Amino acid sequence: MNKEENRIVPQLRFPEFEKDGYWETETINDLSKTVTAGGTPSTKIEDYWGGDIRWMNSGELNLKIVEEVEGRITKEGLKNSSTKIIPENSVLIGLAGQGKTRGTIAINKVKLCTNQSIASIYPNEDVFDSEFLYHNLDNRYNELRELSAGGEGRGGLNLKIIKEIRIPIPPKKEEQQKIAACLSSLDEVITAETEKLDLLQDHKKGLLQQLFPAEGETQPKFRFPEFKEDGDWEETTLGELAKFRRGSFPQPYGLEEWYDDENGMPFIQVYDVDTNLKIKPKTKRLISELAAQQSVFIEKGTIIITIQGSIGRVAITQYDAYIDRTLLLFQKFYKSTDKLFFAYVIQMLFEIEKQKAPGGIIKTITKEVLTSFVIKLPKIKEQQKIAQCLSAADELIEAQTRKIEALQEHKKGLLQQLFPSINEVTV
Repeated sequence: MNKEENRIVPQLRFPEFEKDGYWETETINDLSKTVTAGGTPSTKIEDYWGGDIRWMNSGELNLKIVEEVEGRITKEGLKNSSTKIIPENSVLIGLAGQGKTRGTIAINKVKLCTNQSIASIYPNEDVFDSEFLYHNLDNRYNELRELSAGGEGRGGLNLKIIKEIRIPIPPKKEEQQKIAACLSSLDEVITAETEKLDLLQDHKKGLLQQLFPAEGETQPKFRFPEFKEDGDWEETTLGELAKFRRGSFPQPYGLEEWYDDENGMPFIQVYDVDTNLKIKPKTKRLISELAAQQSVFIEKGTIIITIQGSIGRVAITQYDAYIDRTLLLFQKFYKSTDKLFFAYVIQMLFEIEKQKAPGGIIKTITKEVLTSFVIKLPKIKEQQKIAQCLSAADELIEAQTRKIEALQEHKKGLLQQLFPSINEVTV
């Protein structure tokens, strides 16, 4: 590539750098002092572990800004393995495996060692800013995975591939630093908002524990004042409380005659049930009139629950639709029951079942098991009050989630504008 072909410019540039000319592309090898992989001291030798030298595994790449890690090795562990001390502000990249860590980018703010599944890039700080490199590569996750030896489905990155990755750079280091500072400050905002979301979710968990009776109890720990004299909650089973059945769909799946994605009717499958007690705004597939004749129609406001795949997702439907056989629908209640309260109860019961299941995953659920689920019910007005309280918490969580998603989209747009693609050549 000659110099003329190597010249590029970003879509968005800070005013003070607009007259500084073209960016150019260089390989990581040209810009770095060292590109190296880590190593793991033998886990069979106790003297290699528990020292005062930080040691990082590839799972901790998800920290992104690495300020502390769990692992510690001794000087003997360092000496007798291929791991090495990585200087501060090195850019770290996940190398091996089919998992999501391959291609994940992080930057360390403390000296540490890494395992063999992490490559460390020490940029030449005289001409190149570490955080600029971190943000550039962090924006190229999918590209990095495609570069993996053996392709997307297998293999991993290696040092040779990493050294040859081309990085677009402006002519002055000051512009690199300005871009990095802009993106880092936005990351700080996203982190702060994410912490707020975590607090809201913890608050809701606390409400669920306080507002519903614990196992073996007939009254909750916290009760709204107007219901304190109402006595014990009634205990019943799901089979005694409600009538429910599976949805349906003509077999075999996949025949074109069953679908009409332009003019068909909404068809709810497991994929379409969200995690917020709602179905997604639009179903993945629309079905034909022929398929509808062999499926089950449900009106808006029906409670449904997934019983295959991602088992235990609950929703109250927001629109009329047809429903697949991989879900249950609740047709009617034999006792006075608030729908929203009931949805929270079912959601909570399945969370308890997940905690009991191996690996936290329910692999199957039968109608017989569901029928025997124990349900505790207060009087209808208390049900409604509890549902309103939890719904208000969910609204705050949903609003906070949307806020974070908007910030992430804003960052994605900034990245696309602040970093030119190396395919966008200006001549």
